Amino acid sequence: MGTPSGADDACPRPDDLPDGLVVADREGIVTCFNAEAARLTGIAPHRALGRPLGDALPLEDLDGRPWWRVTDPYGGLAIRRGQPERNLLLPGGREILVAARYVRPAPRTAPVRVVITLRGTRARRRVERGNAELIATVAHELRSPLTSVKGFTATLLDKWDRFTDEQKRMMMQTVDGDADRVTRLITELLDVSRIDSGRLEIRREPLRVEEAVRRRVDALVAAGVPAERFVIRVNGEPPRLWADPVKIDQVLGNLLENAVRHGGGTVTIEVGPAPSAPSGPASTAITVADRGPGIPEETMHRVFTRFWRGSGRGGTGLGLYIVKGIVEAHGGTVTVGRAPGGGARFRLILPPGVPSLLA
Repeated sequence: MGTPSGADDACPRPDDLPDGLVVADREGIVTCFNAEAARLTGIAPHRALGRPLGDALPLEDLDGRPWWRVTDPYGGLAIRRGQPERNLLLPGGREILVAARYVRPAPRTAPVRVVITLRGTRARRRVERGNAELIATVAHELRSPLTSVKGFTATLLDKWDRFTDEQKRMMMQTVDGDADRVTRLITELLDVSRIDSGRLEIRREPLRVEEAVRRRVDALVAAGVPAERFVIRVNGEPPRLWADPVKIDQVLGNLLENAVRHGGGTVTIEVGPAPSAPSGPASTAITVADRGPGIPEETMHRVFTRFWRGSGRGGTGLGLYIVKGIVEAHGGTVTVGRAPGGGARFRLILPPGVPSLLA
């Protein structure tokens, strides 16, 4: 059977990829089946191309249920962005790691493409190591604040009358701050879980990004960061977005806190329209640049992965992974490079979202 029309567009140079790649179109017909997918599954590409996904790549979960019937990518939950990577069974009982991403032209619409990645047992061992590292990181990050909370509360309960009001206030403020650290860690873990499973929910409403930037800078200044460390530049008239204000605030918070913590001197935030097609509504560009030591070229590709900590100064290493997940859930992109002053420069491009509602 020949390659179906459109297969080349759906799957450019697929045999150069290290993982198995299978792509199905809006009708569920397989348009791409690369060489690594053939090696991992034992299914020849010509036997898969042009066939329905469930027939071309028959998979079962570990309970023996047909995987595509259970997940129903074309008729299931319209907010789902894909399926997290998990162990599935090929015919004959061989295990393989499978993940799926649903490409939707707009929120809550049917997928126009389903992209499946396949990996073998070596990849499974890497996943297990990653899960072990996550558990170790969480345990380490929880131990310090919980030890502090336990110590101060036990001391206050045992020796309440021995302390002055000022001493009690100091200890309670410390407990309150440590409780905030624990809450933030739990929030990060929930976000990572939702991103990995394709269940990160975006609640869109009209949003002016320049106002969101100013609010986040004001919050950092109120927390003790000198106001002169920030420079905000608004280029032209920034387009209005249809986005999740809480999630965008989380993105801005992560980027600005990283710039303050790891960079030196001034943090420059620029907001303005991004280059776009003349006929379509403009996207919004946001850049955050610091004047620190920057990110070495050899590690720049790892910035948005789990546990990347830059200079190694504390934190879970999950913040930029979450930034990327939130931006991509909005249909946008985030990149990192070197700022003119030598520090790190993060650039976000956010599409307008729902143009008809922004008029």
